[in-house]
Amino acid sequence: MKKALLGKKIGMMGIWSPTGERVAVTALQLGPCPVVQVKTPEKDGYSALQIGYGSLSVTRASKAEMGHLKPLIEAGGTPVDTLVELRDFPENKSVGEILDVTLFAEGDLVFVSGVSKGKGFQGVVKRYGFRGGRMTHGSKFHRSPGSVGAGTDPSEVLKGKRMPGRMGGKKHTVKNLEIVKIIPAENIVLVKGAVPGRRGGEVLLYQK
Repeated sequence: MKKALLGKKIGMMGIWSPTGERVAVTALQLGPCPVVQVKTPEKDGYSALQIGYGSLSVTRASKAEMGHLKPLIEAGGTPVDTLVELRDFPENKSVGEILDVTLFAEGDLVFVSGVSKGKGFQGVVKRYGFRGGRMTHGSKFHRSPGSVGAGTDPSEVLKGKRMPGRMGGKKHTVKNLEIVKIIPAENIVLVKGAVPGRRGGEVLLYQK
């Protein structure tokens, strides 16, 4: 990741483009993200920048967490509860420095990762879009998956068969979303299209 910021999803809205076209965008509140650790090839075997987001209660933090965040606290920062590493960051930074939305520019293409909404246990019609059977009276095949395998050979359900089960709640990444607008005063970025997750869910916006 060349550039990245952690933040949360605010929600979706529509804005008007200069050409008069209505564009669906997702509002993300990103950062400010303090630098927690700077890794070097001499000490760690590779170069990376570790940044954080959010706030961590000192009374609920473990000794290991507080030990790791000690350099940040000594530099005048506050404890954070979410960390991410950026390999080969193009700029020289030190612990305590702040990264914000000015890293990016309008028109940039970015990747956005988040955890999709959890839907719980669902059947194949909702989970995979199966057509299902007739809804008429007398039918005994409405929303069932149908046959799941031959009885004699191989006499088992093959691995990977689409079946009912837990839906959502997994990490997903949407690629090449365009940054439509940046509001630095409020640390808000508007990206074209939808991103994974619920309102208030944590997201990672980055460029490779």
